Amino acid sequence: MALARMPAAVVFDMDGLLFDTETLYREAALAAAAAWGHELPDLLFLSLVGRPWMANRAALLDHYGAGFAVDAFQAEWVRQFEAIVEARLALKPGVGRLLDLLDELRLPRAIATSSHHADVRRNLAAHGIAGRFDAVVAHGDYARGKPAPDPFLLAAERLGVPPQRCLALEDSHNGVRSAAAAGMAVVMVPDLLEATAEMQGLCRFVAQDLDRVCEAILAVRLPLGG
Repeated sequence: MALARMPAAVVFDMDGLLFDTETLYREAALAAAAAWGHELPDLLFLSLVGRPWMANRAALLDHYGAGFAVDAFQAEWVRQFEAIVEARLALKPGVGRLLDLLDELRLPRAIATSSHHADVRRNLAAHGIAGRFDAVVAHGDYARGKPAPDPFLLAAERLGVPPQRCLALEDSHNGVRSAAAAGMAVVMVPDLLEATAEMQGLCRFVAQDLDRVCEAILAVRLPLGG
């Protein structure tokens, strides 16, 4: 695991990277599908991870057919998820340590997510880390969602740092593709999705967790006075 140099800023995905939400989304999706009398194959669910809703809407209609009440399904999915996340939202391992390290190094950081701003505010507030990010880019802020580079390019712009000087942290395939297309150094921290050969080729390295990202940053840290 290695970085070529110290990043000038770090851009985080949110779901599955900062928060252990992807497993909760899957649980909620299975419950919503069951409420409508359907099974939700795991391969179908995994294909939805890290994509905007309109792309997922089309995928669900393609799988279940044009008569599927996809918008009602989404509403039930959201209802189920909100009930679960209220009680069981957890930070992913290493989040606190990494944020402390970025504070120590005075490195700006942003969130670039496909989720809505309201979801970001709820998650950050639940763990008292709302003030630890310099910018948030969320659904509605960009024309094209992941895997297009728009979310990461906007995050870099809001931080005032060239994308090429940013380190992007992602757990999803489309997130990795988005950050790489923006020209950022990318580290994948897999959650539900494995690091495929494509992901390996797009990333600087694949990390088991954010503690490993801390170690990689510390390895390129300049000595005091350097």
